Amino acid sequence: MAQWGKADFKQLKELQEKIQALGKGDFQSFCDSTAKELAARLLAKVIRRTPVGETSSYMEITPQGKKQKVTDHMGGTLRRGWTAKTEAEAESGGQNKDGVAYAKSLPVMRRGNEFIIEIVNPVHYASYVEYGHRQEPGRYVPAIGKRLKSSWVEGRFMLTISEQELKSESAALIEKKLARFLGEYLNGK
Repeated sequence: MAQWGKADFKQLKELQEKIQALGKGDFQSFCDSTAKELAARLLAKVIRRTPVGETSSYMEITPQGKKQKVTDHMGGTLRRGWTAKTEAEAESGGQNKDGVAYAKSLPVMRRGNEFIIEIVNPVHYASYVEYGHRQEPGRYVPAIGKRLKSSWVEGRFMLTISEQELKSESAALIEKKLARFLGEYLNGK
């Protein structure tokens, strides 16, 4: 019978212990932090893409029958809504959190093998800006000082486009982050 020699399985045993320890909880925090990083990237994209209204002025008739110029500053509520809990908070300026800080504060839900973070814009007209809306041509809108011309306003698709962009980038980002995590964890760095 032939002899195969001696083998030292000490390193293989250490690797097995590290892999078992990895499965006990560190991986959960890795998944949570990765989900929050992806949410922050999505918020950065969608906030940049969200349109902001402009200052407008129009003439208004006072109760005394005199014409008075009224200047409205519209804008920013929809954009601030991405990092606000309520529409009132978005209107008032709220805490003016950036996307990264807001994403870190969001809870991560786990459903099966999926890690889910809900990103919601509480502003009531957000879906109309996202997907488009109908309107009555010829109707005068004092807030903008103009009559409506078309019956359909195209959506801006700020969230839809941002999601598609992130989806195309996410596999590479997750792969790079996972390789770094496993390298640090298994090499003990």
